[in-house]
Amino acid sequence: MQKVHVKKTKRITAGHLWVFSNELYENPKQYDPGALVEICDMKENFIGIGYINPRSLISIRILSREKVPIDSAFWRDRIEDALALRQGLFGKEDAYRVIYSEGDYLPGLIVDRYGSCLVLQFLTLGMELLKDMIIGILDEIVKPDLIVLRNDSRIRDLEGLPRYKEVVKGELEALPCINENGVAFEVNPLEGQKTGFFLDQRENRKSLSEIIKEGRGLDLFCYSGAWALKLANSGAEVTGVDESSRAIQWAERNAELNGLREKVKFVTEDVFSFVKNELRQNERRYDFIVLDPPAFVKSSTRLKEAVKAYRSLNEMSMRLIKPGGILATSSCSYHLGRDLFLDMLVSAGKSACRNLRMISLRSQGRDHPVVLAMPETEYLKCAFLLVD
Repeated sequence: MQKVHVKKTKRITAGHLWVFSNELYENPKQYDPGALVEICDMKENFIGIGYINPRSLISIRILSREKVPIDSAFWRDRIEDALALRQGLFGKEDAYRVIYSEGDYLPGLIVDRYGSCLVLQFLTLGMELLKDMIIGILDEIVKPDLIVLRNDSRIRDLEGLPRYKEVVKGELEALPCINENGVAFEVNPLEGQKTGFFLDQRENRKSLSEIIKEGRGLDLFCYSGAWALKLANSGAEVTGVDESSRAIQWAERNAELNGLREKVKFVTEDVFSFVKNELRQNERRYDFIVLDPPAFVKSSTRLKEAVKAYRSLNEMSMRLIKPGGILATSSCSYHLGRDLFLDMLVSAGKSACRNLRMISLRSQGRDHPVVLAMPETEYLKCAFLLVD
């Protein structure tokens, strides 16, 4: 195994799992893409073992802080550890994130479970080279009926990898159906966003449904209707809005599955246009609004523009809520940190001439564990606000 030397080590020895190209003493281009390397400081002190990609800004992703063989037994142990954690957290529940990349010390690998279906994402070159072995281990341990590869993330572009989707075990004759806290959802693992469903908001949806039992509200960027249907199942009347006609079709199908067509309706429309239209009709109309937009910030260079979009959406939503109503607002953009997210909400409240009280500030679900030394592993912010 070749050695690579790191010039600055403070962040890495504190527990961060990434080594950037400008931190390396050697030129990363001299290493084979995807190869395992031994990481040392400039005094030859051992730091860890990781895999390297000379093409990526993140040159090395650390796998172990110990000198151990990185063989099939190593990968099996890591996968079994991740599975054991979920079994302890979720018991017999049928949908959760099985492996959360760096959060499970398996950088570059995402695995989601939807009933008897596993959806895998190999995001990095190092993991892509191990694909067959990892699929084999998961198949042997979990024994799913269906395994789908969703290797269509833009992150693969940065790694020099092609995008593709593939069913590698079983046939997708019928969509997997899951149960989330008493509400059924069909999941499309080949065509849906992410791997087909937003598992990271599950606990937030449950918590909001315990607060909102009635009233009339909106679910903006509703996708397949998860927030709307959870709230409708608790007694509220909800209108879901999304610009994707396909997403709205899935949402309507999920409403039928749960017998909730009388409590929810779905609208295919651009959310910005919809909210502006609602404001023209009348302000302070809704008892609650769920605002769960896509990530507006793809890189730090677009942060200012993204903050403006978040602030505009939140301001308009606040103006539509009755005094004492609830805004459940989220951002899944890592580059929009927690403090900046809260500052944005304060600014939106001021512009909307509304006073805000926060009753809960939340993050991603327990199946997305955060490495404390690695802030990149915590991306989701979700605030429940009283809008006075």
